[in-house]
Amino acid sequence: MNGREVVHSSIEALWANKMRTVLTMLGIIIGVAAVICTVAIGEGASQQVHEQIQSMGENMLFIQAGSVNRGGVQMGAQATRTLTGDDAVAIGRDVPLIKAVSPYVISPTQVVFQGQNWSTRVQGVSPDYFSIRNWPVVSGSEFTRHEVSASATVCVLGNTVVQNLFANADPVGKIIRISKLPFLVVGVLQAKGSSSFGQDQDDVILAPYTTVQKKLAGVSWVNAIFASTVSDKAMQPAITQVTALLRQRHKLRAQEPNDFMIRNPQELADAATSSAEVMATLLASIASVSLLVGGIGIMNIMLVSVTERRREIGVRRAVGATRGDIRWQFLSEAMVLSLIGGGLGVIGGVIGSGVVSHLLGWPTQVPVGAVVVAVGFSAAVGVFFGYYPAQKAARLDPIEALRYE
Repeated sequence: MNGREVVHSSIEALWANKMRTVLTMLGIIIGVAAVICTVAIGEGASQQVHEQIQSMGENMLFIQAGSVNRGGVQMGAQATRTLTGDDAVAIGRDVPLIKAVSPYVISPTQVVFQGQNWSTRVQGVSPDYFSIRNWPVVSGSEFTRHEVSASATVCVLGNTVVQNLFANADPVGKIIRISKLPFLVVGVLQAKGSSSFGQDQDDVILAPYTTVQKKLAGVSWVNAIFASTVSDKAMQPAITQVTALLRQRHKLRAQEPNDFMIRNPQELADAATSSAEVMATLLASIASVSLLVGGIGIMNIMLVSVTERRREIGVRRAVGATRGDIRWQFLSEAMVLSLIGGGLGVIGGVIGSGVVSHLLGWPTQVPVGAVVVAVGFSAAVGVFFGYYPAQKAARLDPIEALRYE
């Protein structure tokens, strides 16, 4: 018999016992579907983390005011007041691996336009902040370096602020009041949505950092400095250079700790992605137990089939079938069982991941590689667990088999 005849014969044998075939395939179907679902959930979570980090900015460094020891008590982050706008200027000038840099100072405030008001936060930044954060202006324009130097009362609004103050009206060119000061709206930011920490990134007003320092917060220091490196590979060397420069500017002695902290959001992304991958691998491993159970079911049903069809095996051997022919026939039946079960499992996994995404709101993504591996693994299960029954059938004595009733 050629390969096509063997497969056709296998399908006929399985079709003759439809209920038993379906029940046998259930283990494979459930196992593959469970693996596909868990991998899709893990892949979706990793992709979501990657997109959220990308929305924060490309190759971004976050330099934050650090802690300080006061009377033996270690204060928390942003306890120091040594980080300044001049530090940001020096970083952009003296660190060649930094392509853009912006001071950052924040001031919570109430903003008013005609009869509407909204409590939000004003972030003082420089024009480089828009490129560092990959945050384009979709209406109007950014404020300029000249306006930063002049501490001009101009601002760019986030989408949430626009919706609460202006509804459907265009805010560009309008005058709003921030802490009783009139500010000219020069632009509207592209909507970003929630951050990875659940914070509404669009509930913000951006203004020149000098304006926020002098006219809103009344401070000479900044809360942080945002910077962007020339490439992702330049991240660690840039951190080293920025650290050395700030320690020199802040006149810190060798034994003194840094009065600032440098964060790399990509490290958070890598940690979150790694955790998601570990969890997905763990869940997929647990789901794979169903495949093992399905394989045992295949072996069990094939052993029963060998016993039931001993006379058939004897007749085939008597008319010239070799042991290899018998082995291949039963092995093909096991493979057909596992492959059909694997195919149905893939369909179930794709549908299941879509249902999970729709009902629970979790992002899911079914990678092609996972589908290929799942189908290949199900075929391997069929070969592994089908080989012993096939070998047992091939070794039957044809005379004894013909005598079997």
